[in-house]
Amino acid sequence: MSTEHPFAQFIRIIGRGPNLSRPLDEEEMYEAAKMILSGDVEPLQLGAFLCILRVRTEVAEEGAGFVRAVRDGLTLPADAPTVDVDWATYSGKKRQLPWYLLSAFLLAQNGIKICMQGTEGHTEGRLFSSEALAALGVPLAGSLAEASAQIHATNFAYLPLRNFVPKLQDIIELKSILGVRSPVNTFARILNPFGADHELQTVFHPNYRDVHRDTAALLGQKHMAVFKGEGGEAERRP
Repeated sequence: MSTEHPFAQFIRIIGRGPNLSRPLDEEEMYEAAKMILSGDVEPLQLGAFLCILRVRTEVAEEGAGFVRAVRDGLTLPADAPTVDVDWATYSGKKRQLPWYLLSAFLLAQNGIKICMQGTEGHTEGRLFSSEALAALGVPLAGSLAEASAQIHATNFAYLPLRNFVPKLQDIIELKSILGVRSPVNTFARILNPFGADHELQTVFHPNYRDVHRDTAALLGQKHMAVFKGEGGEAERRP
């Protein structure tokens, strides 16, 4: 008889059917996320885990456990700035240009330190923040250390997810294989790598607002705004 894989217990908890399954608690998700981040999960297990969470919709305790595991693996530079606003940008714009970047620049020019963190390339036909910033000649941070230096110099940095948690970027890109977005799209928005007191998060699907809000509360986030933005980005629809 074969020995059960250590990760199988987490799939069993969330996948045993409508009467026996339940969400993971915060500590269970913390342990599951550590295994995912360290590569101790089989590809088949990862796909099953992500799809079950996607169908059921992740809960705040799962979000908090996952984010804690990621944060525990980050090493900030010794001279890391005190960031005022963590700005998550993960959706990309489809119908309009990313005008919100101008708002971020204006805040930075007035002394507000901003770390904008996000991803790109997971959905065709969208313009992502990193692409717009590159067109404007704004350099992308290659690491937490580079983001730190840029914020010290200009009060603004854009830090691609692949440059501080590459494993999560790899998971997000599984959308083309799985056919659906990953729960990591939710969890990554909440990472706030520099521990800013204020978080700005936006969603495309309104039912995810409560997940973001409640996860932030479990993590002890001081201030957080989350709303349905135009195209899922930080722009209010008139």
